Amino acid sequence: MRPRFGHTELPEEQAHALAKAIRLERITLLVTVGTITLVLLVAGSSQAMKAAWIEDSLALLPPLAFLIAARFIRRRPTARRPYGYHRAIGVAHLVSGVALLVMGLYLIVDSGHGLVAGDHPPIGVMVVFGTPIWQGWLMVGVMSVVAVPPIILGRMKLKLAPLLHDKVLYADAQMNKADWMTALATIAGVLGIGMGLWWADGAAAILVSVDIIRDGWNNLRDAVRDLMDSRATTHDGAGPDPLPQDVVNTLLAATWVDEAEARARDLGHVLHIEAFVVPVDGGLPPLAEVTALRERCIGLDWRIQDLVLSVVEELPDELLPQLNGAGPHDE
Repeated sequence: MRPRFGHTELPEEQAHALAKAIRLERITLLVTVGTITLVLLVAGSSQAMKAAWIEDSLALLPPLAFLIAARFIRRRPTARRPYGYHRAIGVAHLVSGVALLVMGLYLIVDSGHGLVAGDHPPIGVMVVFGTPIWQGWLMVGVMSVVAVPPIILGRMKLKLAPLLHDKVLYADAQMNKADWMTALATIAGVLGIGMGLWWADGAAAILVSVDIIRDGWNNLRDAVRDLMDSRATTHDGAGPDPLPQDVVNTLLAATWVDEAEARARDLGHVLHIEAFVVPVDGGLPPLAEVTALRERCIGLDWRIQDLVLSVVEELPDELLPQLNGAGPHDE
C-alpha cells in the first residue's frame, strides 16, 4: 500500500520520491556516522577540526527529523487529530533549527575566545604503520574524503524536495552544502597552521560557526512562520506558494462566481485551504454546483488535503492579509 497523507493518497511520482528520499536519508545517517568517526580520530587540538566535528554531528539531526516525521505523517486523521499528523514536519524543522542555532552560537564564542587569547593549536606527528606523519596531512586527507558524499547526496535531495514540498528535506540538502564547505574551510585552516599562520585555524572555525548559525536561523525562522500559520510558501521559502492563487483562478472561472479569494494553512507536505466566493447578483447557487466547484479545486493538486468553500456576501478583508498587499514573509 502506498503512503497516505491524511485522507489523500500520494500520486505515483510523489510516492516514489518519498521512498527514494527515505533511502537517501538512511544513507546520509550511515555516511555521517562514518564521517564523525574519521574526523574524531584525527581532530587533535585544532579548533577548525573541532567545529567541523560538531557540525558533522549536528548533520545527523535533519535526516533523523525527516525519518521520524515520515512515520507520523502517514497516519490517518483521528477525532483527536482532525488535521492529521502533517505538522510533524514543522516540529522536526523547528527542532533542527534550534539545535543548529544554539550550537553555532556556542562554537563562535568558543572559537572567538581562542582567537582573541592567541591560542596556538599544536598539530603533532602521528605514527601510521611505523611511519611518522604530520597530523595535519591526515586531517587534510580525511576532510578531502568526507567532503565528497555531501555534494552528491545534497544534489539528489534538492531534486526531491520540490516534488514532495518538503522543507525539512530541503534544509537537509542545504546542510549537506554546509558540510562540504566546512570541509574546505577546515582544510584551509589546517594548511594555514602548517604555513605558520596560527590564527588560520581559529578563523576557519569561526567561518564554520557563522555558517551553522545562518543555517540554524533560517530553519528556525521558517519553521516558526509555518507553525504560526503564516502565508504558505514554496519548499525553499523563496516566495508565496502558487497553489492558493490557482484555486482562486479556478473559482473565478465558474460562471456563478463574481469574486473569490483563498488562504492556505501549510501543514507540512499538504495544504488546508479556506476559500471564499461571492456569487453573481448575490444569488445562492444550487448545492450541487458548490460541491462540484469544491471538488474541482481539490483535484488541482495532490497537496490540497482539504478545502472549505464558503459562499459569502462580501470577501472578509480582515481575514485575508494578501488583499492588503502583505508580502509573503510579512508577520
